[in-house]
Amino acid sequence: MRSITSSTTLSLLAFAACATPHGAVHEVDYATLVAAPDRTDADRALDPGRHPVEMLAFLDVRPGMRVADLAAGGGYTTELLARAVTPGGVVYGQNSALMLRFAGEAWAARLARPAMAAVVRGDREFEDPLPPDARELDLVVMNAAYHDLVAMKVDRPRMDRAVFQALRKGGAFVVVDSSARPGSGVSDSPTLHRIDEQVVKDEVLGAGFRLAAEGDFLRNPNDPRDWNASPRAAGERRGTSDRFALRFEKP
Repeated sequence: MRSITSSTTLSLLAFAACATPHGAVHEVDYATLVAAPDRTDADRALDPGRHPVEMLAFLDVRPGMRVADLAAGGGYTTELLARAVTPGGVVYGQNSALMLRFAGEAWAARLARPAMAAVVRGDREFEDPLPPDARELDLVVMNAAYHDLVAMKVDRPRMDRAVFQALRKGGAFVVVDSSARPGSGVSDSPTLHRIDEQVVKDEVLGAGFRLAAEGDFLRNPNDPRDWNASPRAAGERRGTSDRFALRFEKP
């Protein structure tokens, strides 16, 4: 397993010549992608707390890739992925019925944007999150939502197995979320919108994955992890929670 630090991510991955799984070489400049003038002001306002350049580098997402964004919500991450896989790629953006109750209008507006041309909308439940044609995927992402599965009573092992089946050999499942205190399990998930990192590791590894990398670009060692990290409740602290980034790969 490798550890990706913030400086490593920026210096080595933010601008890199990378080969796609099919052999074509693409030069990826994530900083320019994030600075695109047609991104919305609302998205730009979230950037300082979300570190999109480092995130895209950690995801190692490139043109031509087949990608899925689970729990897409209003589509901030989905749009970044769509920009990164263009040309030639596709992003499956999934939301459950419950998530659509909160993000439906924002998600619909997002899908109408030209930058989302590579996105296939998927209104599906988490236990079966991907359509039949979403197979041999290169990457599946779940950003700041794994903890929500607890309150929604999702069969998480079943979802993890479905992701495993949808990925190609060597494909990655990246989970990013706000960390709860070690040993707390899932007890803080409904109240503080956090989850014990070890729970995520144990559950995803149980589906057959191996842990390939951990990123520290969203870490905040000064976070006491005793406050609600939900965007609606965090207020001025939004974007400052201690977050883990785990890259699992299918052997």
